[in-house]
This record gives sequence, C-alpha cells and structure tokens, in this order.
Amino acid sequence: MKLIYGTTNQAKIHYMKRRIEPLGIELLSLADVGSPKLDIDESGNSPLENAKIKALAYYSELRLPVFSCDSGLYIDGLEATRQPGVHVRNVNGRRLDDDEMIAHYSALAAEFGGSMTARYQNAICLVLDENRIYEHMGEDTASERFIISSKSHEKRRDAFPLDSLSIHIESGKYYYDIDGYGEKYPDSDDGFAAFFQRVLFT
Repeated sequence: MKLIYGTTNQAKIHYMKRRIEPLGIELLSLADVGSPKLDIDESGNSPLENAKIKALAYYSELRLPVFSCDSGLYIDGLEATRQPGVHVRNVNGRRLDDDEMIAHYSALAAEFGGSMTARYQNAICLVLDENRIYEHMGEDTASERFIISSKSHEKRRDAFPLDSLSIHIESGKYYYDIDGYGEKYPDSDDGFAAFFQRVLFT
C-alpha cells in the first residue's frame, strides 16, 4: 500500500518511513507525486487540529491517500499563556530558526534553575477519501517526559534543534550520548504504527 506523507520536512519523512515500512506501507513524499508546496495556514490550537488541516489541504490538492502529523511541546509547571504547544517555533510573532530555538529554550530552562521537564504531544490525521478520515492523538503517540537543559550539547540534528538540549530523565544523559540514539524509536512511534495497523489492516 502507498501513502503520501504531507510534509516537506525530509528528516521527518525518513524517520517515519523507517518506522512504517515493516507494515508493508510504501511511504511517498510530496516530491514523489509532484505536489507543489502549499501555503497552509496551520491555525489550529492543538496538534490534532493542525494535523487535520494539513492532511485535508494536501488531499484536496492531490486527491490521493495522504496523512500529516503535528506536534506540540508542553512544559511542566509553565503557565498556560507561555506554553509553546503547537507554536514551538513561533515566539512573539516571529518564526525561530534552529539556533534561535536552542537559545530561546535554553534561556527558558535557565528560568527554572537550569532544567525543566517537558513532553511532546503528537497527532496524526489520515485522509483516504472524503468519507474516510481518521485522526488520533493520545498517550501512545506522546513522547516520554524528558529534561530540557539550559546547557546545549555540541551536536546538532537538522529539523530537530531541541535534541541538543534534551536529556533522558532516567539516565541523566543527553540523548545524543545514549548508544543507538537515532536508530531506536520512542514509544510515540509505536503509537503511530499501531494507528496505521488499526485503521488500514483490521
């Protein structure tokens, strides 16, 4: 079965492709199907709303089965008005590049004494046709809680800037310093695989 991933982020395409190909799903990028880059107004207030907005926009353009994902960052103890949520890259009306994101969240962690705990809420919406639209956001697609440190690791990974500040709670190590980082998949990926298994094969 072939599905289109409605994103222009190549790192995310590669990440998802390796996870769902064992299910027999061939993942196609927008470039693979000649889709133009769409200017989508991601105006939702939750990851699920934005995932649905994107998936429906790409389905309207392509008329082919397509899914989109979205994430929101939620920091423990931070007041609601300051939660990044789905606006993790947008601060005070401007979009941050990777270096600016690292600087911003490093400074925020400094307000908490050098570290703060957080997690990502992740959502997915799959549009097979006008009558078959499936969406999900739950504990099984949420990330584990992790520490955001005010001190940045020297390594960087394109499209995942906050990895440079992220520390595994149980080990106390930066994720970059854990053997197999980037090759193993967190619980949220199992949740996405379960979503496809449930919707497409049961």
